[in-house]
This record gives sequence, C-alpha cells and structure tokens, in this order.
Amino acid sequence: MTTLTDRYLAATLRSVPVARRAEIATELRASIDDMVEGRAAGGQDAATAEREVLTELGDPDKLAARYADRRLQLIGPAYYLAWSRLMKLLLSFIPALAGVLVGLLQTADGGDVGDAIGGGISAAFQVAVQIAFWVTVVFAVLERTKTPLHLPEWSVDQLPEDTTDRQITLSDIAASVTFLVLIIAYLPMQHFRSFVPTDGGENLPILDPALWSFWLPFLIAVLVATIGLEVAKYRTGRWTWPLVAVNAVLGLAFAAPVAWLMSTDRLLNPEFVARFEWLGEGDNLNLVATAVIAGTVLVTLWDILDSAVKTWRNRT
Repeated sequence: MTTLTDRYLAATLRSVPVARRAEIATELRASIDDMVEGRAAGGQDAATAEREVLTELGDPDKLAARYADRRLQLIGPAYYLAWSRLMKLLLSFIPALAGVLVGLLQTADGGDVGDAIGGGISAAFQVAVQIAFWVTVVFAVLERTKTPLHLPEWSVDQLPEDTTDRQITLSDIAASVTFLVLIIAYLPMQHFRSFVPTDGGENLPILDPALWSFWLPFLIAVLVATIGLEVAKYRTGRWTWPLVAVNAVLGLAFAAPVAWLMSTDRLLNPEFVARFEWLGEGDNLNLVATAVIAGTVLVTLWDILDSAVKTWRNRT
C-alpha cells in the first residue's frame, strides 16, 4: 500500500524532466515530511496532517509546472488544465475513429484502397484540426467572460495509485492490447469479410489465402505472445532489459516475415491485386510494397529503440 505522499510524488514527477526527478523527489519529500511533522508536533493526527499538507500544495500538475518552469497560460492559468485534459481525451481516439470509418465507407462504396487510405488520413487530420480549434475557442471565450466551470476542487483522493517506479500505466496497456486484438481479429475476418467484392459480388480476401498454411497462424501466434508481453510489462511496471529483449524478438518475428512476404509478392492475394487496375500500372505495386516494408521496419525499429532508451534512462 502506497502512502498519499508517495502517490503525490508520483503524480508530480511524471511531468518534470527525467534528469531532475531524483533531486525534486528528495526536496519535495523533505518539505512534505517537515510540514507534516510540524503539524503532528502540535498534536494533530499524522494521517490528517498529511492530507491537509498535500491539499495545501495543490494539484500536482500545477506544482510540476512550477518545478519545470513551464507556464500554463495558453488559455489562462485558471482554465489551462481543464482545456489540456479535454483536448488530450478527444484527440486520443476521435480523429483515428473518424479516419477508419471514412476509409471503410469509401472502400465499401466501391472506391479503391489508395483513395480510401488517403481519404481516411485526410478525414482524421481535418477532425483533429476542428477539435483543436473549437475546443480552444470555447475555452478562450469562457476565460474572457470569466464563466465559472464549476469543476470539483482537486483533492488527494484524485491521486493515481502508481508510484514513481511505475513507468507503464493501465491505460497504455489497455490501448496496446485493444490494438493487438483488433489486428488478430481482422486477419481471419478479412478472409470472409474484407469489404472488397469480386466481380460476382463475393468476398475477396486481401491477404493471400495460401498463407493460412503457415504464415498467418504464425503471425497470429506472435501477436498473441505480444499481448502476453504487454501483460508482463504492466505487472513489472516498467521496462527491463529482459522485456526489451523479448520485445525485440517478437517485433522482428512479426516484421521479418511481413517484409519478406511483401518483397516476394506473397503477402497480398493475387486476385486482390488484379482487382485494382492501378496496382498493375507502372511501378505502383512496387511502391506499395516499398511503403509497407519501410513502414513495418521503421515502426519495429522505433519500438525496440524506444524500449531500450526507456530502460537505460530508468536504470538504478
């Protein structure tokens, strides 16, 4: 069981530069302990004194901004955190959802895949811009007219349970697992419902059905193992070198077959390629293959490098 002080420190330190976390943690903990001891010496219960001291220190995000010398004045200090939190929430899923829906609708409506992907990306970008603009406008008007938001006052009960050692949050893991589950579900689904019809109106798989003899089950197994890695990461609470090694092995086990299959024209269903004339024109198919291979390799290498850097920075 972590103390309120531990939780308060964790909530504050997550928003300050890594290089200063140890210094700030020592300084802030000492200040809190001194204030609590002073109140306890006056006869106050230690637990009550701790709650009152942390309440007086206020929202840890505001305290972290002071330590990092970061101004909270894009909208105004009284409204900034509410604006920032709402923006992060809305931008975390609405643009991506809009992009996917637009892409699927264009494909189902008979459009080619290239146009559907472009339309989805364009829709996601436009939705993100609209959200950022209108939310900012609304908060600017509220701030200028001094309209009270009537938000509940911050209290120590809002502190997260995570300690400073926890690097990986439940929301991060939930997002990763959800994404992996969707990919696992889509691999067999596209064989029966890809939203790409044949000339006779039947379903046209995007991936070569011959891959079910080995490669698709293998890739699904790698993705399932990756879900296990995500669970292990959450239980550990932070990246470790063994987890980095497992992450690298699983990443390469997925990326290498995908890159090889795409480079040898074995990933996409030949009937799917023939269905879209633009894929057969000039070097279009090679360009698609290059984009898929490059994207797969870059994402995999970035994920491995990112996990290694986080482990190195949090070494003890």
